[in-house]
Amino acid sequence: MTASPRPLGLRDATDADLPALAAIYAHHVLSGTASFEIEPPDAAAMGRRLAAVRAAGLPWLVAERDGRLLGYAYAGPYRARPAYDWTIEDSIYVADDARGQGAGRALLEALIARCEQGPWRQMVAVIGGSDNAGSIGLHAALGFQPAGTLRAVGFKFGRWIDSVFMQRPLGPGDATPAPPRGV
Repeated sequence: MTASPRPLGLRDATDADLPALAAIYAHHVLSGTASFEIEPPDAAAMGRRLAAVRAAGLPWLVAERDGRLLGYAYAGPYRARPAYDWTIEDSIYVADDARGQGAGRALLEALIARCEQGPWRQMVAVIGGSDNAGSIGLHAALGFQPAGTLRAVGFKFGRWIDSVFMQRPLGPGDATPAPPRGV
């Protein structure tokens, strides 16, 4: 009989996680199209990104098992203009050898739940590559609907890459007016 894997833990990211966050992201930058970056940021740059997410009052979560980070997810502002204040964008990255272990789904479920506790009304996913079936499927399974595809907007690994937009409401979505700013 095979022992079942130890439980997956989810928690807020800390500065101690920065080397692992940078390593997970570096793999995606260097070998995939989920990110349109070409050069992976170092731990210090990841620290600045984490600080910016925290300063915006948004969550950055990590999944771990047996003390090892398996992935992370965070929400960031969708766009800087004030009318977008209630719309956020999710980002999620899982370690290559941790795919298929439930970390991505657990992270995105928890991220959605945390964001629904705030004033935000829409979450947007901008997925690198219309062939990124894993991310598209995960987002669809958690209530995201297709919102459009920008064809050939990125060029990486010698080919043009699409951006797939998906969207889901948070809380009451657009059923009620936006809350007052600062709430």
